[in-house]
Amino acid sequence: MNLSKIRALTRWLMHRVPPPEGRAGHWSEVSLLLTDDEGMIPLNEAYFDKSTPTDVISLHYAPVPGEDGWSGEVVVNVERAMQEGQRRGSVTHELALYIAHGCQHLGGASDHTPLLRARMRRKELGWLTEAQARGHLANLLREESIPV
Repeated sequence: MNLSKIRALTRWLMHRVPPPEGRAGHWSEVSLLLTDDEGMIPLNEAYFDKSTPTDVISLHYAPVPGEDGWSGEVVVNVERAMQEGQRRGSVTHELALYIAHGCQHLGGASDHTPLLRARMRRKELGWLTEAQARGHLANLLREESIPV
């Protein structure tokens, strides 16, 4: 993994994400945690009462009193991205898609219905097309041995 490229992609994506629910302020801090199925299960249990792994978990936190900077966490299941990416033809694209999806959730986007899920996917794919054109996806995965 090329962590500096992953950080840069996440930063670039977050510049496109407004604070949740159209509220005032800006993002002051967002952390990205890369994990696997084993690491994702306890988080999914703690936050959503589900004992299965998932692809992405996003949590946002309102600004502390007197501040206007939102903070958030995006947890990405790299193991799942690798499995799905191999199946779909690009691990790099799948990992970037999971990060974009998590960023959208930070801004309050929901995928609880087919219509909302399709809306999110259109935006994510648009972001990734632009990110690819700007070179943000190049060398996202440093190791050449990972099938892409």
